[in-house]
Amino acid sequence: MLPPARLALAAALLLLLHLPAPSAARPIVAAKPAPSEATATARWLAAQNTWGVLSTISSDLNGAPFGDGVPGEGHGTPYFYLTTLDPTARDALDDERTSFTLSEFPLGTCGKIDPENPTCAKLTLTGKLKLVDLQSSEAELAKSALFSKHPEMKDWPKNHHFKIFKLEIENIFLIDWFGGPKPISPSQYLEFGRNQHSVMSS
Repeated sequence: MLPPARLALAAALLLLLHLPAPSAARPIVAAKPAPSEATATARWLAAQNTWGVLSTISSDLNGAPFGDGVPGEGHGTPYFYLTTLDPTARDALDDERTSFTLSEFPLGTCGKIDPENPTCAKLTLTGKLKLVDLQSSEAELAKSALFSKHPEMKDWPKNHHFKIFKLEIENIFLIDWFGGPKPISPSQYLEFGRNQHSVMSS
């Protein structure tokens, strides 16, 4: 029998959709979309959050899920700055299957309701965590965006050999109202917002 899943919070260190100016607190500048706008809500959650829970398949736990994450003009792809000194990166290099979960609650827009209330949105992106070629133009874009959102990353120890990973999204699970998850395809998610920057802005 597999050991139980170990899900823990640690720095997810992502860029999702834009390059905001560094600040101590990131104010919400775009209003949450209506419950009828599921794709807009998913992209809004991704754009506004700076951390989430990244879960990989643990090589140390015989395949049990293992999470390692803490509580514009982009394209919706999450980027991560990881070192193989951390099991998240090692797991991803061994088995790319990954999920990344974001909650509306830390944004402060849920008011005083319980975080488990369906109207306090939850988004899970699942797919494959891929290493980005550091010599590619994508790596330069990702690095610029990550360092803009998380400025202290620039000073992290060079001998830890941090690498850039991205989540290639295959499935999307969104709860933002009563009635169960909203169906959103990866193409709907990735293509949304090309002419709707107000949802992404922050």
